[in-house]
Amino acid sequence: MTRATTVRAVLAAAVLLVSVFITLTMSPRLGLDLQGGTRMVLQAEDSATVEANRETTDRTLEVLRQRIDSLGVAEPVLTRSGEDRIIVELPDVQDPRQAAAVIGRTAQLSFHAVQGATPPGTEPESKPESEPEPETEPESGSGSGRLTLPDEQGTQLDLGPARLSGAGVKDATASFEAQQAAGWTVKLDFHKDAGKDWTRLTGEAACHPAGDERRRVAIVLDEKVISSPQVDPSVGCQAGLPSGGTQITGSFSAKEARDLALLIKGGALPVPVEIVEQRTVGPTLGAAAIDASAQAALIGAAATALFITFVYRLFGALAAVALAAYGVISYAALVGLGVTLTLPGLAGFVLAIGMAVDANVLVFERAREECQDWPARSLRSALTTGFQKAFSAVADSNITTLLAAGLLFFLGSGPVKGFGVTLAIGVVASMFSALVIARALTEIAAGSRFVSDYRGVNGIARPGSVRTWLTRKDPQLFRKPVRWLVVSTALVAVAVAGIVVRGIDLGVEFTGGRLVEYSTSRPVDVETARSTLTDAGFGDAEVTTAGDGDISVRTGKLDNDGEHTLREALATEGGETTKVRDELIGPSLGDELRRNALIALGVSVFVQLAYLAMRFRWTFAVASVVGMVHDVVIVVGAFAWLGRPVDGIFLAALLTVIGYSVNDSVVVFDRVRELWAGNRKTPLATIARRAVLQTVPRTVNTGMGALFILVALAVLGGDSLADFALALLIGIVVGTWSSVFTAVPGALVLERTTGAPPPVPGKASRRARAPRRDPLDNGARV
Repeated sequence: MTRATTVRAVLAAAVLLVSVFITLTMSPRLGLDLQGGTRMVLQAEDSATVEANRETTDRTLEVLRQRIDSLGVAEPVLTRSGEDRIIVELPDVQDPRQAAAVIGRTAQLSFHAVQGATPPGTEPESKPESEPEPETEPESGSGSGRLTLPDEQGTQLDLGPARLSGAGVKDATASFEAQQAAGWTVKLDFHKDAGKDWTRLTGEAACHPAGDERRRVAIVLDEKVISSPQVDPSVGCQAGLPSGGTQITGSFSAKEARDLALLIKGGALPVPVEIVEQRTVGPTLGAAAIDASAQAALIGAAATALFITFVYRLFGALAAVALAAYGVISYAALVGLGVTLTLPGLAGFVLAIGMAVDANVLVFERAREECQDWPARSLRSALTTGFQKAFSAVADSNITTLLAAGLLFFLGSGPVKGFGVTLAIGVVASMFSALVIARALTEIAAGSRFVSDYRGVNGIARPGSVRTWLTRKDPQLFRKPVRWLVVSTALVAVAVAGIVVRGIDLGVEFTGGRLVEYSTSRPVDVETARSTLTDAGFGDAEVTTAGDGDISVRTGKLDNDGEHTLREALATEGGETTKVRDELIGPSLGDELRRNALIALGVSVFVQLAYLAMRFRWTFAVASVVGMVHDVVIVVGAFAWLGRPVDGIFLAALLTVIGYSVNDSVVVFDRVRELWAGNRKTPLATIARRAVLQTVPRTVNTGMGALFILVALAVLGGDSLADFALALLIGIVVGTWSSVFTAVPGALVLERTTGAPPPVPGKASRRARAPRRDPLDNGARV
């Protein structure tokens, strides 16, 4: 065993040990779509006096954190997103009405002196025209100005200007006073300067006789009186109440006292906020998604392992061991880095298992070619050369996938970002498993005389059946490349016809509105549910079936109270009605997400074109991008014909298809470049035909590995993952076609228009053509 092999083996063992330790000692951080709960996105908005920026949004976030902590939600998560958005995650909260009511308050809290009152049902005494009420402009940030607002019993209170704001409140707590028989009370504590203002305000109110309305102090939240207590008769004129000794008493219930303390303690938000996105997932849906994904991963991985073992025999079995190691390493990386695992992220983790065999397949196919071209070469030498020659294609194909993952992370929203993260981690882990673990295992095996002598055992010493069949038939694929472009154009035309005729069914994520899925204890058909909701005043609701007999309802603008009413109406027919999934997207966010989706696709095309142009000839780059656009249009057109929704998860699948399509094209054009550099006088059409025939086994074998996983996801993943798997299944099939019959013919046509010479052989190419010596061979001959 060489020193390099020993280093790889030790490194692989160390990484695996650390990964196993992390796997056994740490738990994954599940997103709300897997553990159940509510996720809200709040948009900070400019007020009349304050601009919504990073600083005011951070202050708003801290105020909201205090409020949510008081709700008793276990482990809530609040983070700022961008300059003026706040993401709120509330685990296990299935009915977000209370949270939305508390969070959604702009909470402009202020304290006022009461200057008079008008009993309910009577008109306030009109003042003579000669004594008009002076208008008072509110001061910046103080909420000053005279107000007339009803108190808790409906009495109209004439309030003076605000004397202090909620920002001066240090703490507010609800407690039960059993000794003084006061019941539930709210104790107030103010900051130092605000405490002096409070003492002054209550001291002035105490100068009026007991029972006089002017002895009251009004606490106003968003121009609504939430409490207007009388100053206790024991308080003397101008004496006032101390900051820490103030109690608000009344006939409060425990809940009323806690709510009042919560509202006062929450204080004033620096800027108002609007809920632009709200998603609620029931715990059963998340658990079902985890179970389904685990089953799909196990079945798909087992099928993939059996397939590569069947194709590559012993070396395939060793690659399957490396594949298992990849699963442990990537999972440990997700857990160790604290990545939140979302439903799309879980799908990305499962999908990456199927894509992880790509590098091994590339290496094994190149090693087979070395054994076929140089029969006298040792197995170890052929394997080493296979790793060296395949490295360029492996690196380029994985970089294009990383570019797609990066776009998903930076331009995606919500759970889709999780898909980008897991895909990127999966790509890096698959590179390590293929180039370190699998290489160490196969090099150790190749050093065995038994494995080296029995060519049918190792799996690479003999050409595969696909390669043998192609060599025997030697099809002349590109005598007339234009006809392949005509076929591809026809497929695109059919897809465009579907988009024009059927239209694209944009999901609620891109249009705005609300989509709620319910599970009922009694079966309810769609027509009955639609009729029931129409009678309840929801005539514009779109009702469809979802999952195992569930009812899906999609509406325009619908608040949480409206959703509660809708659910109660549905319960009259379906009995006990449980909310399985709930998505609310504001119209402004829907426009933004739709715009970001188009930007993501445009940026993806540009970035892939730039990278390919840097790595290859511009003709190859343009042809690859044309093939990529061809794949995107066909996948979108297929969804249009099938009437399937296009949402954020579909966007994740589409960007993955882009990466996969470019991946296939890179492998083909990498081989074209290599062969053309070594045979500069050979016609390009012949070079392209040879390159395609040499890379088809890799394309087929890699595609089969991904197809096993995707079929398992489509069958077992349920509605949540079925569309994702379907988009990728279509994309992989179409991408395999386009990499051969769209990108290559396109490059041949473009090369006719340019006078650029063939690529010059580089050092790597000259080394590749020269037969390599066995690392264990000292060169001596007799």
